Amino acid sequence: MKKLKHKEHDFGSKLRQSSVIERLKQYITWRRNMETADADRALPNLGPISINLDLTSACNFACPHCVDSTIINTGESLKLEEIKLSIDILKARGLLSVILLGGGEPTLHKDFGEIVNYIKSLGLQLGIVTNGSKLGRVERVAHLLEKQDWVRLSLDAASQETFSKLHRPKTDVTLLEILRRAREVKLRNPNILLGYSFVIVWEGLILNENPLCPNIHEMPEAVRLARKYGFDYISFKPCLIRLQESQKESLLDSIDRKREQRIIEDIRINLHKAKRVAENNIKVLESVNLRAMMDNRVHELKRQPEICHMQFFNTVVTPSGIFHCPAFRGVENAKISESDGYVGKERFDETLQNLAHSISTFNATKECKAVGCFYHHVNWWVEKFIHSDTSVDEIEKIENDNFFL
Repeated sequence: MKKLKHKEHDFGSKLRQSSVIERLKQYITWRRNMETADADRALPNLGPISINLDLTSACNFACPHCVDSTIINTGESLKLEEIKLSIDILKARGLLSVILLGGGEPTLHKDFGEIVNYIKSLGLQLGIVTNGSKLGRVERVAHLLEKQDWVRLSLDAASQETFSKLHRPKTDVTLLEILRRAREVKLRNPNILLGYSFVIVWEGLILNENPLCPNIHEMPEAVRLARKYGFDYISFKPCLIRLQESQKESLLDSIDRKREQRIIEDIRINLHKAKRVAENNIKVLESVNLRAMMDNRVHELKRQPEICHMQFFNTVVTPSGIFHCPAFRGVENAKISESDGYVGKERFDETLQNLAHSISTFNATKECKAVGCFYHHVNWWVEKFIHSDTSVDEIEKIENDNFFL
């Protein structure tokens, strides 16, 4: 069997892993049946492979570029017992990985340590996205994490001035303090993949009538800091905005062609410098939409098939409900259940029925036309396979490795 290449973003290969491929085959068969006389056939009684789990809406930063700014600090948090019951039913239905992120800051949940312990006790892969303000809480559970698990810090800067302007922390935490604590986490458990996340902000980007602090020039220095403090990789991604009229994420919206090219060239120059600083001692990762920007293909990512197939394989569990896509977190027409939708068999079955309805009726061609979709390529691959004459038994299986979607 082949190994998984470009495992961070190769979602098509992830669906062909030996622990997942039967689920992919069942889904394709279901979709084929839905388009024939067997239209009443039920969605396979399986849960998502991977979930984004938003523990709380609380956040101690006030990042002006936060795509979830409308749903943070609402006072909502998931209850520990409901989290455990949900994870139990999802594990029984095939859940393989959990990412703690989104909405608020996961380490602010009062039961953060116990939640991490419970997820790992069930043998699930775990990713943690944090602003780094409470890394002591991560350090206390670091010993529970395994080789495929990761901790990614949302930093977006290489200087204290830029860090303060882009994150506006409500405490006196500093970038240097966060980096030092991150190194301690890595020393506590070298098996953890430690990531430095850098959202690229360009000159003239305005959100909610507030100009954002540009950081493109700090990309090379961020790589140097990531190397110095023991990070395994740095991930660059373009700044997304949440469109006010629809509350959907978008990329390069309403930017004229000449300005877009200037932005791309500036990023390209600094990305080249950043890779030179890395010197093969640290991985420099580019997000799917950043690669598309560099290749002038953002318009392709915004052209979706009518059916979003990935919603069967990945969902977002938040205090305000369960949503079928991370880019639609908090958007009502992407909501498939209240937050307790996976608590117990009966609620799971109801949510599965809602998901089947969503898959069949949510028009991604229309609804996602402004979204630079991470799942663009795999959605089109599944779509074309469904409408091909190829047997599902001909799908090539690859080795298990990374189940994060």
